[in-house]
Amino acid sequence: MSARRRPTLEMVAERAGVGRGTVSRVINRSANVSEDTRKAVLQAVSDLGYVPNRAARTLVTRRTETVALVVSEQHERVFAEPFFARIVKGVSTVLHEHGLQLMLTMVGSGAEHERVGQYLTEGHVDGVMLVSEHRDDPLPARLAHAGVPCVHGGRPLGRQLESLSFVDIDNLGGGRTATQHLVDLGRRTVGTLTGPQDMVAGVERLEGYTRALRDSGQEYRPELVSEGDFSYEGGAAAMRTLLSRAPELDGVFAASDLMALAALRVLREFGRRIPEDVAVVGFDDVALAEHSDPPLTTIHQPTEEMGYQLAQLLMEQLEQTDVVPPSQQTIVLDTHLVRRASA
Repeated sequence: MSARRRPTLEMVAERAGVGRGTVSRVINRSANVSEDTRKAVLQAVSDLGYVPNRAARTLVTRRTETVALVVSEQHERVFAEPFFARIVKGVSTVLHEHGLQLMLTMVGSGAEHERVGQYLTEGHVDGVMLVSEHRDDPLPARLAHAGVPCVHGGRPLGRQLESLSFVDIDNLGGGRTATQHLVDLGRRTVGTLTGPQDMVAGVERLEGYTRALRDSGQEYRPELVSEGDFSYEGGAAAMRTLLSRAPELDGVFAASDLMALAALRVLREFGRRIPEDVAVVGFDDVALAEHSDPPLTTIHQPTEEMGYQLAQLLMEQLEQTDVVPPSQQTIVLDTHLVRRASA
């Protein structure tokens, strides 16, 4: 008895009544195929049990079927902060739908930037998503020069935006809402624990704080601004600095939930009641915020949706690059206040 012949692309084309090229476009998820034709080809694939030869397809298309998510932070921080896990979850949802593999890499030093930059520009991945970019990050320019499809998680600071695609959070609006909530509660000495000022999220959340004070008629006081780095440890240090400068403060907007949770601890150490003496608002709406003591009032940002949209924009770029240069696309996601017991 002879072995059953493995189905070929030509057999699928004959059964679907289309050309070989049309079958190839359907399998490679090209948009240039009618819905009826797509259904006919997929039905033929199912009937025959056809399995694409991925190795051969890679040789023809020069695709690796792999995309990279690059986080410009130290390894320890990436695994400690919930923000990054939710980004990965959103990205993974899209890549699973497209049958692509995810390469997650962290770059926290100049040597790592050089090593990862070289790898990403040598054809090992089809595209890149950049998250947690800092102002002096060398990767974006290197990827652009090499023509690697790229989407940014957050509006890059200090770069021309005309040709860049990015997904951002309304950081300014969120910072403004958080600070205005404290003002509306009657707080008159409102301080802030900022994020890093070489990142768009840190800069814009501080700008939101500043605008809310100005719009409410309160004076902006530099001593009420204490810079942190979004981390728990950074938040604790920034809160101690803020208390030493302004022991009379009665409200705090922390630019991340981890910093806000650290602020709660430091304030208790100094004998301050929350929210009676000092009201606190965070930014993120991580799971721990609901279970802190007291539960944390915060700004919700759709982090998982950010990851999902990052991957969606990259998929669109990958579909475009075979035909025309990718066009710029930008998405800004809304935030909202989640009121709990800390403010």
